[in-house]
Amino acid sequence: MNTIEKVQEQEFYSMPRIGDQAPDFEAVTTKGKIKLSDFAKDKWIVMFSHPADFTPVCTTEMSGFATRKNEFDALNTELLGLSIDSIHAHLGWVQNVRENTGVYFDFPIIADLDMKVSKRYGMLQPNESETAAVRAVFFIDPKKKIRLIMYYPLNVGRNMNEILRALEALQTSDKHKVAMPLDWKKGDKVIVGPPKTLDELNERIADDSLEKVDWYLAKKNL
Repeated sequence: MNTIEKVQEQEFYSMPRIGDQAPDFEAVTTKGKIKLSDFAKDKWIVMFSHPADFTPVCTTEMSGFATRKNEFDALNTELLGLSIDSIHAHLGWVQNVRENTGVYFDFPIIADLDMKVSKRYGMLQPNESETAAVRAVFFIDPKKKIRLIMYYPLNVGRNMNEILRALEALQTSDKHKVAMPLDWKKGDKVIVGPPKTLDELNERIADDSLEKVDWYLAKKNL
């Protein structure tokens, strides 16, 4: 394999990491042409890929996003789907699901026939498939930074409750500068940062408003 081929292969399977700026792109979607950098500056984006239109697991997942879109709207978040199918396949699938179930996919779905977006986001994973995107989810904040990534194989559907929980956890953490414990959900106590000086340590020990497991692990209500 020559140098050019190695670079091309690396680009093909490379994937952005948590904390990276989301790679910008322009693409054709079921809502018209979009550019990632043109999304509203105050919006979060949940971008998710599915392997193929007119397939059973993908239909359940896309229906899940569609039926709970109001919850994403309430969290100031845009939905953005993707698969390596044509715009005509996307439109046919959207209409087929609407006719059969009454569920309408009212969010843009990228027609990634040339696989440019899939390659940039590492959605094509060779040991799973080189022609179908795995079930990836990218949480992108208003500064267009990738904050969380989920990957699922082709044969396992995602958990919509976990996607919404993780999104709300990220937003709550940003707003209040706290961390979330295991299984955190809205209304649960959050973890406050550990003390960094002896003065802060003494304040922590004396603070009766906190639920303290020990000096380094303390929780509070928001």
